Amino acid sequence: MKIRPIAFHLPQFHPIPENNEWWGNGFTEWTNVTKAKPLFQGHYQPHLPADLGFYDLRLAETRIAQAELARQYGLYGFCYYHYWFNGKRLLNRPLDDMITSRTPDFPFMLCWANENWTRRWDGLEQEVLISQTYSHEDDLRHIQFLCKKFFSDARYIRVNGKPFLLIYRPALFPDIKRTLSIYREEALKQGIGELYLGYVQHFSFKKDPAEYGFDCAIEFQPDFDKLPIKSASFAARVKNKLGIQASPFIENTIVSYPEFVDRMIAKPKNEKTTFPGITPGWDNSARRQKGATIFIDSDPVHYERWLKSIKEKYKGEETFLFINAWNEWAEGSHLEPCQKWGKHYLEITAKTLNELL
Repeated sequence: MKIRPIAFHLPQFHPIPENNEWWGNGFTEWTNVTKAKPLFQGHYQPHLPADLGFYDLRLAETRIAQAELARQYGLYGFCYYHYWFNGKRLLNRPLDDMITSRTPDFPFMLCWANENWTRRWDGLEQEVLISQTYSHEDDLRHIQFLCKKFFSDARYIRVNGKPFLLIYRPALFPDIKRTLSIYREEALKQGIGELYLGYVQHFSFKKDPAEYGFDCAIEFQPDFDKLPIKSASFAARVKNKLGIQASPFIENTIVSYPEFVDRMIAKPKNEKTTFPGITPGWDNSARRQKGATIFIDSDPVHYERWLKSIKEKYKGEETFLFINAWNEWAEGSHLEPCQKWGKHYLEITAKTLNELL
């Protein structure tokens, strides 16, 4: 396999005490998904699951079904979001159960989502639910935990034998180079060996990985620096200003997915130390009806165009492709089958990258 597709996996689909306290009893990602409504004509909402249904990730049957579906359509593995707050973990049960039960037998890796949890879901607002604090003492505790809990697992994804770990927001660290140095030194002491460390190119942090001590970077999609934004009409702007009729094109960022794909296709090939990314779409209006970013006209045809261009750019080369995402249902970004498109995105992924179908 020349291109190895890895899909980001969100573990938010089971209740936890913290979410019960912050958002109400029984809250999961499905709470947001099912209350979503279209904001304008032609707006695809809500995104509702098909084959796997409204699952609960506490169930082993669900995790096995996800892995079997991903394997069937040629995915190399999952990249699970890992939530660590100075020793406190959240949404960890699916991963812990997977380690304890040793099922499913499917490759995985971690991405530490190292940002505050807030009322706005983006880690930037003032109303912080749980915050990230950084120290070199915590760096040591964290890497010791990862080595013991995950990196020794035979299913863990490696690059040339090195466990592959991603950092979501490296710019938030007071000294990311020292943190990574601690990680590497301790992994050697723990008998894990060398690590393969990468970061997510997001939030305008797109530096040379080597400059900060990383081995690689991940092109996280969508690239919010290259959005072809759709403007509201003059009449809509006037009505909105006068308070006659609110315009979703003013209150939200509306983006043409086909035009965005054109920009991504025209983008030069990444450096060898940056792995490519792709997304089947984006729409986080299920989480926020104002201030959302909504891709319109997302469909499998344009996803296929983008995927084929990536395959051509990396023809004959070994690379990872990071797909955002396997199951970001409240952000309108999912390979899992939905009631509108069924398995079409999975079928295209398999056919284009692996010629399985």
